[in-house]
Amino acid sequence: MKFSFRPVEGAFYELFTKAAQNLVRGTELLNELALPGVDVQSVSDRLTEVEHDSDQITHDLYKKINSAFITPFDREDIYRLGSQLDDVMDHLEAVGNLLYLYGLTQLPSLPREMHELIAVLDQQARVTADAMPRLRAMKDLDDYWIECNRLENEGDRAYRMLLVRLFSGEYDALTVLKMKEVADELEAACDAFEHVANTVETIAVKES
Repeated sequence: MKFSFRPVEGAFYELFTKAAQNLVRGTELLNELALPGVDVQSVSDRLTEVEHDSDQITHDLYKKINSAFITPFDREDIYRLGSQLDDVMDHLEAVGNLLYLYGLTQLPSLPREMHELIAVLDQQARVTADAMPRLRAMKDLDDYWIECNRLENEGDRAYRMLLVRLFSGEYDALTVLKMKEVADELEAACDAFEHVANTVETIAVKES
């Protein structure tokens, strides 16, 4: 029989779960940008509020790491996971802010491939939020990182097709530069979700 000396410490798991739930809020706000007559500034402002909330969660997590005598798993892994969840939120906020500041939502329509990337991010956010509470038991996580990696590949394909669209001559040069910056943030967010999944896999292997 294996004995575990892991402390009954729920605060870390609660913070991871809250951080992941904020990512769902972030992708939901990005989806609002596709709605007709949307108040783009309002969406951008609310994304900034969610990002600030995520920053506070990350700060609370770091304080918890520094004050806890024993942690549920390696301090380095806790720090890395918290930092990577925060990185995703930073990219999501950047997407919303750039779309607003560059006035891109005033175009007749955003490229279909951009909406596809946002849809991928929304799926990644939801599978991540669903997985975080399962960290406590370190069970049934395989499907999560496999699906998150699959979605990242799907996002890569959408990103490449978006670049093809941008450089097809459909848009003027300045608009291409603006949308390329947004596209890069979308792609970086997809990658950041995969980094979270890879870290969860590493933690699960260590703890198994």
